[in-house]
Amino acid sequence: MKHFLSIICIITALISCKNDKTQETTSTTTSEKSTEFGAMLNDFYEEGLKLNPLAATSAGDNRYNNLLPNVLSDDFASKTKTYYQNFKSKAKSYSNEQLNNTQKLSRDILIWDCNINLERLDFREDLTPINQMWTQQLTIGQMASGKGSQPFKTVEDYNNWLQRVDKYLEWLTSAEAKMKEGIEAKHVLPKTLIIKVIPQLETIATTTLHNHLFYQPIKNLPKKFSAEDKKRLTKAYANMVENKVVPAYTSLLNFMSGEYLKAGRTTSGIGDTPNGDAYYKHQIKLYTTTEMTADQIHNLGLSEVKRILGEMEKVKTQVGYKGDIISFFDYVRNNKELMPYKTPKEIIANFNTIHETMKPKIKKLFDVKPKTAFEVRQTEKFREASASAEYNPGSLDGTRPGIFYTPIPDATKYNIFSDEALFLHEAIPGHHYQISLQQEDKELPQFRKTLWYSAYGEGWALYCESLGKELGLYTDPYQYFGMLGMEMHRAIRLVVDTGMHVKGWTREQAIKYSLEHEAESEASIVSEIERYMANPGQALSYKIGQLKIRELRAKAEKDLGNKFNIAKFHNQVLETGCVPLALLENKINNWIENKK
Repeated sequence: MKHFLSIICIITALISCKNDKTQETTSTTTSEKSTEFGAMLNDFYEEGLKLNPLAATSAGDNRYNNLLPNVLSDDFASKTKTYYQNFKSKAKSYSNEQLNNTQKLSRDILIWDCNINLERLDFREDLTPINQMWTQQLTIGQMASGKGSQPFKTVEDYNNWLQRVDKYLEWLTSAEAKMKEGIEAKHVLPKTLIIKVIPQLETIATTTLHNHLFYQPIKNLPKKFSAEDKKRLTKAYANMVENKVVPAYTSLLNFMSGEYLKAGRTTSGIGDTPNGDAYYKHQIKLYTTTEMTADQIHNLGLSEVKRILGEMEKVKTQVGYKGDIISFFDYVRNNKELMPYKTPKEIIANFNTIHETMKPKIKKLFDVKPKTAFEVRQTEKFREASASAEYNPGSLDGTRPGIFYTPIPDATKYNIFSDEALFLHEAIPGHHYQISLQQEDKELPQFRKTLWYSAYGEGWALYCESLGKELGLYTDPYQYFGMLGMEMHRAIRLVVDTGMHVKGWTREQAIKYSLEHEAESEASIVSEIERYMANPGQALSYKIGQLKIRELRAKAEKDLGNKFNIAKFHNQVLETGCVPLALLENKINNWIENKK
């Protein structure tokens, strides 16, 4: 019996040893796959920077500051397609068993990103490479000023920019050729947008050397540069401006103000271009990260407009205004008491005061704050006329601050009624907190630190506008009305964007609808409507994202009861960085279940 038991013990030990070795081998394989996956994510990021060196510069990575591929070339399109196809295939080769939870999310995000970008290549965006709001000439203009993401601290920096401008001028030449191709294909911009581009080009084509945007870095040459370098660079930049930039812009200006303007569309929506309906469906998916239809979004917009209008009526009653809501909009637009400033400096100072007011209470809502510095600046003059308020992220290493730009064409006509909500959205805790925390997160792979999904990023910023009362703001009814106005503005976008691009609305119809439902100035509304014309679908992202985050907060508050902590909820939303909304919803639902 003892002998029999001994044999059993030996067999059991052998089986146990075999199982241990199997588990050890499986564990080793999983660990290797996990490491391999991390390397693949890093490759995706690094190869992406080579493909898009402007993104590297924006992130504060200076390795490619002299490069600028011609994104309009067939070669670039081919490389882009190969890049996304290859990494999609690699990402799909990893199973759930081989990855931890963070890696699973990164894999799903990468696959989604590859898919949406591959879809985008099916459309002829290259035929309209220039508009008044979004395209490369505006990014390059900001860099040329010496105050953007392109650094001008060393002699190498100055040389890099000379090389990059040469590449940029190749793009300008290609842009003109592509627009001529667009004329033949009847795929052109609306005339109203072309008219807005012309003054932007004219400024660069006609400004004298000393005041020229592309010459500004020479006016700020570092003192440490040698006399020889200063002389050489001054001559090189003068040559660049006078013999390269000005002639290129003059050629493009003549083309756009002549042949292209004549060929411009009189219609407003993208549906009037070849394959426009399919393109708009793609844009909805790109910007909302959902499968919603244009009709669903349009009807949601109408519903939200009606709801917010009811809240606006309450404020109108509170301040004692006796007229109807449309006349109240005019009253707010033209109220001189809401235009108290005479200089841009006073307006910038007011934003800084808003920041100081909310500082004591922000710790309750956010127990993590970014390290990246923050500034408020006036939008540069060359693009101010067509610009909206915006946030430009700081560098990944935190050496360049995040910047909230606000256009102030005329300080005496600047209406402050929505400034508190605007600061919460564009600055703190909106874009500055979300983007900076994402960039600073050591747990995220590099590609996710600079990833941007508008539904999440803009949805978060719009959600932040609703936090004003919790942060000690909106004590003035006009500022609260400003918040409602900002939310109404985004609800209107759902109506007018789908209206123009699917339902055949004209630019004028969209402007009229906006004027009847919000208190923004007519000039601002015109600029906004033309913005939606230039980039179909982008305007949908704000409200769709905001409503999803609100929905998730309400669910967490209800399900967790007294276990709910607002700062912890915000951590959960922010710590993943930008993700498609469905993936965010899964994450928050899992967090709620775990907290229970």
